[in-house]
Amino acid sequence: MADLTRRAPDRGWLARAPSGGLVIGAIASVQVGGALAVHLFAWVGPTGAVLLRLAFGAVVLLVVFPPRTWRWSRRQLSLAVTFGLVLAGMNLSFYSAIHRIPLGIAVSLEFVGPLGVAVAGSRRPVDLVWVALAAAGILALTAPGSGAIDGLGVALALFAGGLWGAYILISARVGRAFERGAGLTLAVCVAALVTLPIGIVTAGSHLLQPRSLALGALIGILSSAIPYSFELEALRRIAAPVFGVLMSLEPAMAALAGLVILDQALGARTLLGIALVITASVGASRRTRRAPTDL
Repeated sequence: MADLTRRAPDRGWLARAPSGGLVIGAIASVQVGGALAVHLFAWVGPTGAVLLRLAFGAVVLLVVFPPRTWRWSRRQLSLAVTFGLVLAGMNLSFYSAIHRIPLGIAVSLEFVGPLGVAVAGSRRPVDLVWVALAAAGILALTAPGSGAIDGLGVALALFAGGLWGAYILISARVGRAFERGAGLTLAVCVAALVTLPIGIVTAGSHLLQPRSLALGALIGILSSAIPYSFELEALRRIAAPVFGVLMSLEPAMAALAGLVILDQALGARTLLGIALVITASVGASRRTRRAPTDL
């Protein structure tokens, strides 16, 4: 009986925050950070921006979630390194995508990852409807009539989406395997080290310019430290499909950030494509009836 009444260690205010609020806060933060990163491309390019984002994000996480021990099992280390490689690849491919195509379109295409997580393993015929809606949305976003669209940018966004799906699944495991945010801190450090040589080769001394460092620090906080911390904590308590429902707001938030910060106005067909992707994601994610949640 004593075991049942024993209180779990307090993980801080994030552990007490509503999961839904954490996910929505992460969405807003990462999309504002992504829009600001486009301004950084002119100075350091997409790969330099990724390096600055992850480096500053790692510094912040080391302060906020410092590991209480540097001794982990081989399984924990393997999980954190894998998570770090996924983070590095996802950021590099996504930033390269938004360097070529509008932010709202890139995020909508990237959403194939969360959608794939939501429908994976399903045997319900209705889920084919959501897949068809998502495919229609992607066609609307990439059709010639929707404006000039860079093919490589589309491919990079879709690849980032695949890594985003892996991120959702691995993130939940990392959250359970490590105390507080230690696993996330370790993974972001790994991701920063992986991108270090690429960023230095492509951006060089421009990385050390005061304006690059200042904007890179802000982007690191908005796009890495805040959203990863919020999402990791949320995924401790909600199932991946429920997380997918909440994340369905991401394309709409990206389109809004692109409009307000980058003046990226989107046409009617593009907006329809985004709406179709959002609808498909919500419909597919809601198929799980017994997902644990504290919303």
